[in-house]
Amino acid sequence: MPVPRLSARPIDPRGPRVAAAVTTVVLAAVLLTGSVWLLLAQAVVFALGTVDRSPYALAFRTLVRPRLAPPTELEDPRPVRFAQAVGLVFALAALLGVAAGSGLLAVAATAAALAAAFLNAAFGVCLGCELYLLTRRARGGRVEQRPQSPSPTHRTEVSA
Repeated sequence: MPVPRLSARPIDPRGPRVAAAVTTVVLAAVLLTGSVWLLLAQAVVFALGTVDRSPYALAFRTLVRPRLAPPTELEDPRPVRFAQAVGLVFALAALLGVAAGSGLLAVAATAAALAAAFLNAAFGVCLGCELYLLTRRARGGRVEQRPQSPSPTHRTEVSA
């Protein structure tokens, strides 16, 4: 099976925020209902998001973006993919908690993912994206922030 080629083509920054809003609703529903199936579905969405195949992104591109004005700027998709991987880790930790009978781990991991999704949806603060940028800096990569950007997640990475 061929590995999908990951695009470095810039993305509309509104897409990840819409996806974060949907994720916020899904994870809140998981906490309210205790649905393992819904949590598993969100884990699959996170996994697909790490390879540019998120159904939420597809829904944004086909249903929402055509109704909006063009974005004023675009952003690098790599921090967003990394953030999806971080969400996947938390969803898997929650599923592990369910499997191990640890309700505390399941609720804590789901709540942490919910908090991160809410921050992105409501305020444009992508914690996973920030973690990506910190790891790039730690590995010696430079990250330049665009001065006109309204959000801390709108940064352009410059290879070292």
